[in-house]
Amino acid sequence: MPISIQDLDNSYLSRTYVERLFATNQFKPAPLLNNDPTAAIDRGTAKAAIIIPPNFEREIKSRKPVTIQALVDGTDVNNARIIQASLRATTQFFVRSVDLIPASVVEPINTNVRLWFNPGRKESLYIVPGIFGVVLWVFPSMLSGIALVKEKEEGTVAQVYASDLSSIEWLLGKELAYLAVGLDEALIVMTVATLLFGLRFRGDPTTLLLGTVVYLAASVAFGLLVGARAANQTAAVQGTAIAGFLTALLLSGFIYRIENIPFPLSLISKIIPARYFIEITRDAFVRGTGWVGVWYAPLMIALVGLFFFRTAAKVLSRMQFLD
Repeated sequence: MPISIQDLDNSYLSRTYVERLFATNQFKPAPLLNNDPTAAIDRGTAKAAIIIPPNFEREIKSRKPVTIQALVDGTDVNNARIIQASLRATTQFFVRSVDLIPASVVEPINTNVRLWFNPGRKESLYIVPGIFGVVLWVFPSMLSGIALVKEKEEGTVAQVYASDLSSIEWLLGKELAYLAVGLDEALIVMTVATLLFGLRFRGDPTTLLLGTVVYLAASVAFGLLVGARAANQTAAVQGTAIAGFLTALLLSGFIYRIENIPFPLSLISKIIPARYFIEITRDAFVRGTGWVGVWYAPLMIALVGLFFFRTAAKVLSRMQFLD
């Protein structure tokens, strides 16, 4: 897990303590942005920030207690608990292993852990925004996929081939129609979740608004691609369920942390739109950093959604040529 270090003492003991942290293989260094320990957490480049106070070595040698400040990203409560336990265990090991610390000092180093964004350790603040990503990906894609297959079965697509409409124009009409349906669904789901779990917007809501629109458009485009390739409605449902639901559930960071996903699958997770939308929703309801922290997420969703749409249009154009 990436952590940033602000060593205000820069002494032998402070550097040794930092080496002990990274020797555990539990942490990896993250850059300290603008000499501000909270900036890396706000931008999501670090899961925690460790602040070593001035006179760290002098106070220990003087047999006085020293307090190390640890700011931990509390967005993921379980992850925060792991970081907190690892920091305290490493600190205890450091105290026992360094000979310069007098044995008479019972607790020379105290780790003061402060949870950032979620001091109340509410699990709902982490789980509910993730549910948004799964629900808003599965249902719009399934509806658009089934609708496209149904029109293929009823021969409506053949009529489109005979008209002046291009495959892109026809798919764009489908895209806008089911995008409107998806927006209604998103409004209902988020309103109910806000009332039931007490979620509140934090920071700039425009990231959530734009991210939701782009995400739903990508979901509908994915459903159109599945529908264009599926032979019947059953295949369309299975395609959206397997390729859509399972990836959104398992490779998006909703259940498993991205860092814990095995290497081949972690590459696939980079093109899963649900991964980026969940980052947007968790930022909107928990972190509140706005565009500074998630500027890249709508862009990635839009690129993947555009790929789905263009591929669906090519599939329909190829079918028209074969017919």
